[in-house]
Amino acid sequence: SSYPSVCSEYETRGSLEEVFFPSSEPGITKRHAFVYLPEGYAADTLRYPVFYLLHGARGNETVWIDKGDLLHNIDSLNASGAMLPTIVVLPNVNQYNDDSDYGHARLKSALESFYEVDGTVEARFVKDVVDSTDSLFRTIPDKDHRALAGLSIGAMQSIYLSANFPDTFGYVGMFSPMVHSFLKRGPDNAFYSSLNEKMAAQFTQPPHLYMVMIGDTDFFHPSIEKWSRTLGRKGYRHEYHLAKGGHEWYNWSEFCNQFMQRLWKAE
Repeated sequence: SSYPSVCSEYETRGSLEEVFFPSSEPGITKRHAFVYLPEGYAADTLRYPVFYLLHGARGNETVWIDKGDLLHNIDSLNASGAMLPTIVVLPNVNQYNDDSDYGHARLKSALESFYEVDGTVEARFVKDVVDSTDSLFRTIPDKDHRALAGLSIGAMQSIYLSANFPDTFGYVGMFSPMVHSFLKRGPDNAFYSSLNEKMAAQFTQPPHLYMVMIGDTDFFHPSIEKWSRTLGRKGYRHEYHLAKGGHEWYNWSEFCNQFMQRLWKAE
């Protein structure tokens, strides 16, 4: 294991599993993730809904645990009954050249991350991550029991993943998102093209929850305010939540807590 301490150093009422998903991305043969299994998973035969939670630029699959206090927050929500038992998948969605470059999830600089969001990883996300999760764990493998969210660039990836795969995710959360990728090169550039057309199709059978959250001093706030108004004019059912503060972990952790409390509670 590249992370000998991660699965053991964090106390949680559930369990944390280290997983390598097979990768269909050129040059990469496997992709690393951590998977949280709810308390009781090992002892029962139940199937569970799944929440896929993405990091942002300069992040990897550990940041929601290390900086977002995710495991403690899940335990607290479960203990209070505010969150239903859920499998949570924390995948690495950075782009790497090959297995050597992957280096077991080496961190990327912000600039490197921005210039590599071109659809290479995202176009293969459902096949590599979602389908593999369904094959390895006792999931409920349908749209109504899958959620997707992320922060910053991960929030932008969530916008486009849910638009490109409208039958896959029934709950979508975007925490401090960018809306438009400025990099549309490479063989998978169609992933980040034609968002308006893709969302029009997506919202013919809209997600149960489409939640956009941002701080009032976040540098993306003006563009997200405008985007929310556009969604409203088009009649796309969504929630827009404006908090105090900026592009920071204290907001993302709280946004995630609010989002998790809404999962699997569709009217």
